[in-house]
Amino acid sequence: MGSCGRSSLSFFIASRPFHLRHQSSDRLLPSLGLTHLNLKRRLSLSITSFSTKILSPPPLSDKDKRSNALPRGAGEGVKEDARSKLLQVVLVSPQIPGNTGCIARTCAASAVGLHLVGPLGFQVDDAKVKRAGLDYWPFVVVKAHSSWAEFQEYFRQQEGEKRMIAFTKRGTKIHSEFSYRRGDYLLFGSETSGLPPEALSDCKSELYGGGTIRIPMVETYVRCLNLSVSVGVAVYEASRQLNYEQIECAPEGDSVNGEEPLFADDIFA
Repeated sequence: MGSCGRSSLSFFIASRPFHLRHQSSDRLLPSLGLTHLNLKRRLSLSITSFSTKILSPPPLSDKDKRSNALPRGAGEGVKEDARSKLLQVVLVSPQIPGNTGCIARTCAASAVGLHLVGPLGFQVDDAKVKRAGLDYWPFVVVKAHSSWAEFQEYFRQQEGEKRMIAFTKRGTKIHSEFSYRRGDYLLFGSETSGLPPEALSDCKSELYGGGTIRIPMVETYVRCLNLSVSVGVAVYEASRQLNYEQIECAPEGDSVNGEEPLFADDIFA
């Protein structure tokens, strides 16, 4: 009995702390888990609230939107004279800032006006836009329109002969077989979705529409041409047919206000 009692007592003493620890951990673990979960929720809410304040600035007023609409100095080096009315490029909802910058550079080189129709996929004063356009933004006659409806109203108010011509993969005529004329607006759509239905409809209308144009390409393994490449192909074909009249009318030299030309060498950057 004595040895058996001692054995039972030893077992009781040895096992009891373990049992106590086990019970206490069962009681503590749920509360610790809830505390940890509550802590995570509070931290998550705090981070979300902080991120919202930092990443979601208050909406811009109409005045701010107008002041930030174009890169600083855009158009200051040229006058909106008759040459900019010969041909004009219209980008409807472009999404890639680099493409828009390259197109602005092409418009400066070809003395063609540029229109940017929102909504855009970027801020027009984005560093990538300015970088792609280099120092040529002062030589671009450019206008920004917040929507297609706003551009429509602008277009209606313009005097003289004018047409809207849509460049689309499903155009009915090839770009080099189409006859361009003074006052043509060459329309190009978003890199991701093309021209919106309302723009295509206006280009097909009898009142202002000049039709739909396509640039031929191998469609087996290429979905589309780059937007800036398409604009370059179209602008220079139209300019060729018009005997580069808008370029011939442009002021000689690249200087502004009597300053030296920006570049003296051929730089294909």
